[in-house]
Amino acid sequence: MLGMPLIFMTFVPLTCVSAATIVERKRHQSKYSPMADTQFKKLESKIDELIALCSDLNRENQSLKADSTSWHNERQSLVDKNELARTKVQAMLKRLKAMEHQS
Repeated sequence: MLGMPLIFMTFVPLTCVSAATIVERKRHQSKYSPMADTQFKKLESKIDELIALCSDLNRENQSLKADSTSWHNERQSLVDKNELARTKVQAMLKRLKAMEHQS
């Protein structure tokens, strides 16, 4: 990419600003040639793709967090039920042994 003008952009949260807004600001701040217009369009397109990807990843992340919480709660419930069953079986075994010794 030799000979292409360098474009320095400040960090802007992509969820709040569209790519078109970012590119439009740069057009007004910087001097650029008509050839740079295609570069701005490509940049705008790539930024829009990144915004969409971030949005998709955020949705997927929220879904995975909800699934994780659900699985954790289900696991805890099963552990509790298992412990209750173990306690009941141990109590039954004690009673059976006691009955055996009485006979």
